[in-house]
Amino acid sequence: MTVPRPTARGAAVGDAHPSLRERVYVELRERIIEAEYPAGTRLVEREIAEELRVSRVPVREAMQRLESEGFLSVRPRRGSVVADFGPRDAEYLFDVRENLEGLAARLAARHATPARLRDLERLLARARKAAESGRLREAVSLNADFHRQIVELSGNPLLVDLMAPLDSRLRRLFRLTSAVSDGEPMCGAHERLYAAVRDRDEDAAEALARAHVADTRAAATRLLAARRGQDGTV
Repeated sequence: MTVPRPTARGAAVGDAHPSLRERVYVELRERIIEAEYPAGTRLVEREIAEELRVSRVPVREAMQRLESEGFLSVRPRRGSVVADFGPRDAEYLFDVRENLEGLAARLAARHATPARLRDLERLLARARKAAESGRLREAVSLNADFHRQIVELSGNPLLVDLMAPLDSRLRRLFRLTSAVSDGEPMCGAHERLYAAVRDRDEDAAEALARAHVADTRAAATRLLAARRGQDGTV
């Protein structure tokens, strides 16, 4: 599989700021997360550089970074390809998420300010509206933002730093495994967690966060395993 033709977002990346290297990295990462580059897609440095109208140096640096983060893998005679995201990858991610997000929720209940709680409430309202309207991609993005904001509300910069590298993997997982019918259950779980944080109930916030991760783990790994079976992979 070769690189797909440019999408609507594929404007000249070299025309904008911040740093060119960061722009190219974000562009390629988003294409992988949104499945514009599905697993197994071969990324050719020269072709991407021509498409984005940049030199090959920032493309090479972006691809190296994506490889270090697990989005790309190097295969013999094929070069860089988009890495698969299977049930085992999800299990690794959920093992870490359950513990760190439980801690984040507990700390958020302890430290969240009224202003930040209002921001979170507005985010939840937007997510519910998107889910009820069937706008799956928007709902997935907003729900991922909710998880990120809970971590930020913890007030613990080390926890924020630890969770930051997982954010993109979490978004990719949500994009691969979410369906329109997931909107109501996910919004409901997030709203209950928000209520516990708002009420300063640290025990409930941690328990709800852990339960939510456990529920999404079961559904996501089941779906990924079923898809892998359909593809004939092991």
